[in-house]
Amino acid sequence: MTSAMIQVNAKSRTATGKSAAGRIRAKGEVPAVAYGHDLPSTLLSVDPKQIVSILANERGKNNVLKVDVEGKKNFLAMIKEYAYHPVKRNLTHVDFVEVKLDKPVDVEIPLFTKGKAVGVTAGGMLRQVYRMVPVRCLPDRIPLKLEVDVTHLELGEAIATKDLQLGEGVTARLPEEQTLVAVVAPEKDRTEEDAAAAALLAGAAPAAGAAPAAGAAPAAGAKDAKAAAPAAAAKDAKKK
Repeated sequence: MTSAMIQVNAKSRTATGKSAAGRIRAKGEVPAVAYGHDLPSTLLSVDPKQIVSILANERGKNNVLKVDVEGKKNFLAMIKEYAYHPVKRNLTHVDFVEVKLDKPVDVEIPLFTKGKAVGVTAGGMLRQVYRMVPVRCLPDRIPLKLEVDVTHLELGEAIATKDLQLGEGVTARLPEEQTLVAVVAPEKDRTEEDAAAAALLAGAAPAAGAAPAAGAAPAAGAKDAKAAAPAAAAKDAKKK
């Protein structure tokens, strides 16, 4: 369950543009915007120290906030996006998205492992495919973290989405068979079959229609077919 809501004090603003944003920052605040299904885009300014403090606590962006806008109606929100100055590293902007306690939200929860896998003791490597798990739940049911015990994992075994212990009303937005953590053979000791199995365990094989990672080598079949195509065409031309 989400801890007590944090109150964020905000002020309304009307001016937009770089000059207006600069004036807001000169006063020790940062420009912000809030929006939602039932909330039209609302221009605000907030205390950057308070936002940085919220982002630094254990829930981070998963905190449910009570935004108190000076002279206007309060609303519940979560931090959607934020930006830091590329050099000074100070907060420069923040976006809030309105939430309702009876409407589910999509968030990402950190995944931790505990224990030492028997497969690692035998010489394998623990590979964590997902550090954050996307879930859907009501705002007041957002888990602080997810934890899986990997002690029992043998070499070649894995923990999938279906193995997660999720709280009531919390569902993972991943396929049930999606590998989250696996014990694989060290790369220097892998045969071709081991490497293929490790790729499958890690969910490395793209789904049908999915683009491969940038710079990835084409599949062996595709590469051979591409090389064979000109040769076949030349052979046909010679026959003619």
